[in-house]
Amino acid sequence: MQLSVTFRHMEPSEALKNYVQERTNRLTRYIDKPLEAQVALTVNKFRQIVDVVINANGIRIAGQEAHDDMYAAIDLVMDKIERQVKKYREKIRHHKPAAAGREIRWRRDIYGQESFEDDREPVVVKTENYFVKPMSIDEAAMQMDLSQQDFLVFNNALTQMVNVLYRRKDGNYGLIVPQSS
Repeated sequence: MQLSVTFRHMEPSEALKNYVQERTNRLTRYIDKPLEAQVALTVNKFRQIVDVVINANGIRIAGQEAHDDMYAAIDLVMDKIERQVKKYREKIRHHKPAAAGREIRWRRDIYGQESFEDDREPVVVKTENYFVKPMSIDEAAMQMDLSQQDFLVFNNALTQMVNVLYRRKDGNYGLIVPQSS
């Protein structure tokens, strides 16, 4: 994580910088990509102001808080940022990902049981479309943790092949990798 702490109208303090570093490191449990954070600590006549801007995962999260005590202002703004990150994480969990990079579209057809019993041609009763996003296996596992789905179809960023990650009954994950004959 890259952290930039700026002191305005005050003497630089290693203790404040370490405290900001500690509070910012807590965000890494919610965001797995490298973080880039800019923190500005400002002292006015009667109050202490903390401005925070965090760039991670292609998102920008900003917050500002003022208080009589600098440590309290840091706590308030980092709590605000943490709530925003949690909200973003929930949004990822409940929404389909936006189209990014090179994606492949897949379709799954579900056939009715009666079409197999009567020796008739199978009839499609439901079709689902999937957007296959390029990601690593670790990212796919994180996405599975965030979602309640039983499987995830993704384009493996290392091999450029479509893989399927699925949740096993024992709680672990399985990976399906296609092999050419």
